[in-house]
Amino acid sequence: MKMIAWVASALVALLAITMFVIPEVSAATEDSTTDVVSSVFIFLCTMLVFIMSPAIALFYGGMLRKQSMTSIIAQCIGVMAVSGVVWWAVGYSLALTGDGPLVGGLDALFGSGLSLTGEDGGIPSYEYMLFQGTFALLTACIVFGATAERVRYSAILVFMALWSLAVYAPMAHMVWGGGLIHSLAEVGLPNVDFAGGTVVHICSGVSGLAAAIAIGGRSGRISKGRSHNVPLMFIGCAALWVGWFGFNCGSAGSFNDIAVLAGVNTFVASCVSTVVWIVVQYLHVGRVSVTGLCAGVLAGLVGITPGCGYVEPWAAVPIGAVAAVVCYFGIIFMRGRSGIDDALDVMGVHGFGGIWGAISVGIFATASYAGYGGLIEGSVNLFAGQVVSVIITMVYCFVVSFVIMKAIDYVLRNAGSRKGAALTESEQMIGADTIEHGEPSYLM
Repeated sequence: MKMIAWVASALVALLAITMFVIPEVSAATEDSTTDVVSSVFIFLCTMLVFIMSPAIALFYGGMLRKQSMTSIIAQCIGVMAVSGVVWWAVGYSLALTGDGPLVGGLDALFGSGLSLTGEDGGIPSYEYMLFQGTFALLTACIVFGATAERVRYSAILVFMALWSLAVYAPMAHMVWGGGLIHSLAEVGLPNVDFAGGTVVHICSGVSGLAAAIAIGGRSGRISKGRSHNVPLMFIGCAALWVGWFGFNCGSAGSFNDIAVLAGVNTFVASCVSTVVWIVVQYLHVGRVSVTGLCAGVLAGLVGITPGCGYVEPWAAVPIGAVAAVVCYFGIIFMRGRSGIDDALDVMGVHGFGGIWGAISVGIFATASYAGYGGLIEGSVNLFAGQVVSVIITMVYCFVVSFVIMKAIDYVLRNAGSRKGAALTESEQMIGADTIEHGEPSYLM
């Protein structure tokens, strides 16, 4: 509780500071050159991506025990709010302004310098900040699936606040803001990421893996891997599937032919991956589960994300097919042989799927779309660059995330209740819904 009080005090102080530093919002003028069609398009895409975060709560919650439904909803809402404040206050500025190798500048703190009107026929910078902010929220919500059912609410909120500053913002800057990974092109290692293969999926998968290792696994006395509400899980998956079109198409930055290409590739890859998942799971275990079908959908979506605006539609077929196989056996490995309790297959789907997706760009990218050709077009530079960017992302996200979670656990163990960041075995048995929130989702 003391840590929550500290966070609340920090937020109050943050809001107070804005009264002195936030500038006046730029007013629309007659000289505005805003592209109205693209602005409406990006706004709709922003709303689609935003709804994906609450969808995560339904998807994750349906996969867990009924004693954890309220907990996952609370984590989703809290993480969205905390990450949103961090992004608006400082995250956007660190990620997408300035020219540092790791983080950018402070020119856009609290929206400073952003405009409500577009420049050079583009969308307003405020709208771009909002669109990118929904990516930050979604990525944060993916992460905590790996530590589900055993992390304290205060710990996860503090972790995600620090993670948003120390992991997500630097990753967005290194890839999309002209930082370290982007600058590898200067040494012959070009790399591209259309909608977040490294920034969102590898980052969230590896970060979740690091947090899960740092905090430890769930008690062996509680049931695992059993979805308590399949319809709820499916509703969450369906909302994610719909929202993904905003995620990928909106990354074109305007309503144009690349946005349409991204939409087609998203559709094809997700459908192909689901079909391949059906075949693989049936051959492997003799039946097909709805949980597996949902994972198959997400595998294709994750796999196509980094290249959806860079490859021809035919390439979405092998990308989606391989993503299904990679994620299927990735989940099996994480659950059975890794010894790591990745509760909701965050590394299995987003981590492994994102790694394949990023590498697939180096194979199938078309120079006319990406600026660089892949192996299919006879070039090895982009492929090498994609591999290097994957390695940098994995190392950075794992190390920093692990350190943050360990630090939070250390602080909690040496202050207040001295219980640490993880729930005790008895608390896990009762369930976080009751222990953490006093509000179970079901009458039991």
